[in-house]
Amino acid sequence: MSEPYNAGKFPTLTPYIVVRDGAAAIAFYEKAFGAVARDIAHTPDGKIMNAQLQVGDSVLMLNDEFPDYGVLAPQPGERVHTTLHISSQSVDEDFQRAIDAGAEVTMPLADMFWGDRYGALTDPFGYKWSMGQKMRDLTQDEMMAEMGKETGL
Repeated sequence: MSEPYNAGKFPTLTPYIVVRDGAAAIAFYEKAFGAVARDIAHTPDGKIMNAQLQVGDSVLMLNDEFPDYGVLAPQPGERVHTTLHISSQSVDEDFQRAIDAGAEVTMPLADMFWGDRYGALTDPFGYKWSMGQKMRDLTQDEMMAEMGKETGL
């Protein structure tokens, strides 16, 4: 059951995206990232005017395209210059779940010099996502030493 709109239930920063097929996007984000739709408002003709999806302790908002108002989703093949990041406690499982739901791997999961296990995906709606899990806490000096080992810098 959806909850009523309540500004007090939002984190300080909430991404808001535009998609070509809101219903399909909601279904994908539920399957890929475990999102829970908490409120969906439709226009009289059935388009999604505003949807709030709970993803962990955060909210992702989205709506369908409204070309008459200049509200457009990324077009096929168009680069999106923003990445949405998910911090995970079980990144291997979560990453695989996103792949199984239809996300395309753009950077396979790997242990990174900054101490995270990290990878990147693109969703079927053109948005870039990254996922990471903190594996080791490193000081700045330790991180720079690890980067030097990997890159030779």
